[in-house]
Amino acid sequence: MTTPEEDDGLTPWQKWKKNLGETRPWDMINPNVDRVSDEIQKTRYDMCLSCPELIKITKQCKKCGCFMPEKSKLAKAECPLHKWGKVEVDS
Repeated sequence: MTTPEEDDGLTPWQKWKKNLGETRPWDMINPNVDRVSDEIQKTRYDMCLSCPELIKITKQCKKCGCFMPEKSKLAKAECPLHKWGKVEVDS
């Protein structure tokens, strides 16, 4: 996530893209994108479940718009609030 000073002059679309980080929505369905272990995914998603920025009914993040049960599986994904980050996966 960015600070208000870093957001100066950015359009809503630019802010959204910045909050996505390296990952993109289509990474969630791409079988060639690295995934984390079930344990790491659960730890990440548990943090999301306790976050006030999660829309509980849709399981979407208000900051990046992603579906967190899926985004939390992606190795290169990051929380826009910096609650969890990228993971190196052995190929």
